[in-house]
Amino acid sequence: MDDYFDPYFDQDTMDQSLLTSRNQSGCSIVPYDAYIVPSLFFLMFPIALLLNIVAAWVSLHLKSTSTFVVYLKNLVAADIVMTLMIPIKAGGSLPGTWQYLSGAVCRFFSVIFYNAQYTCIALLGLISLDRFFKIMMPRSRFFGQSLTISKAISGTVWVILFGVAGLPNMLLSNKPGVNMTDISSCMVLKGPEGIAFHENTSLALNVFFWLVSVVIVVCYICIANKVIQSYRRSGSSNSHGKKKIKLRVFLVIIVFFVSFVPYHMIRIPYTFQQVSYSYTECSQAYENIRFAKELSHWLATTNVCMDPLLYVFLCREFKEKLMSMMKNIVVLFKPATGHTLKASVSH
Repeated sequence: MDDYFDPYFDQDTMDQSLLTSRNQSGCSIVPYDAYIVPSLFFLMFPIALLLNIVAAWVSLHLKSTSTFVVYLKNLVAADIVMTLMIPIKAGGSLPGTWQYLSGAVCRFFSVIFYNAQYTCIALLGLISLDRFFKIMMPRSRFFGQSLTISKAISGTVWVILFGVAGLPNMLLSNKPGVNMTDISSCMVLKGPEGIAFHENTSLALNVFFWLVSVVIVVCYICIANKVIQSYRRSGSSNSHGKKKIKLRVFLVIIVFFVSFVPYHMIRIPYTFQQVSYSYTECSQAYENIRFAKELSHWLATTNVCMDPLLYVFLCREFKEKLMSMMKNIVVLFKPATGHTLKASVSH
């Protein structure tokens, strides 16, 4: 979904000899980044899988008694989808496997990956708003302060991002007469309508990200100020509690911005390069910014590892359930260990 846009791919007929020479020249895949970013994705995958399996395991045992838990469960589901797409995305980016996996990756898996990412961003924004209204306006019923409405909002996010933004990208990657062995970009599979839809969707999602960023910053700063003011009004000198509140707010904002901001900042000049890139030139500046975009997207994907750790800081119910389940596991294996030790002593 985020591969470079070449205006010449818009034509119905393509010069196959020119395309072949471009592939052989290495303009579309630069040696120094052909294996670096896929390797980083492969290294991330087992960590992300382990953390998200634990998060899913805990969330399945949480009762949806609050709107926060509803949004959290949906966020866990989006992180799981992204995690499962990591090895396919990384494998499809390797030079040796691209020609075999490019069709499936471009049409399906890459689209699912990117839409799951923006589903995570949307749900992080919803969690921020949910906490904001509960702390700033505890008696208000505004913004879906009911389980039914929160479930409807979560379902709407999935439908819009996967049904309205994702599905058309899959359906419009169907340009006839394309030889899969000659694909140098996912844009080859798109006709004029598909390219236009891709551009508009990418721009809309980029704007959406910055709007969510503003919402998250404003919400958490207001929450921190509100809690600190309540400490002051009560005459409490609990400096440890104040520092803890500031740390939580700082962690949420930093994790969100470190993960997503570099990618969305680089994506703006990268998009201009996509549109103006010449088909007959091998621009080193373009290849450099493309590598920066790929590396920053890996950094954005690390959010699937950060989210499960944030659940422990942000959700008391999640932390308590995790601790309880870990204690149950320890108790479960403890008798067996003790029995083994007794048996060994008797021998």
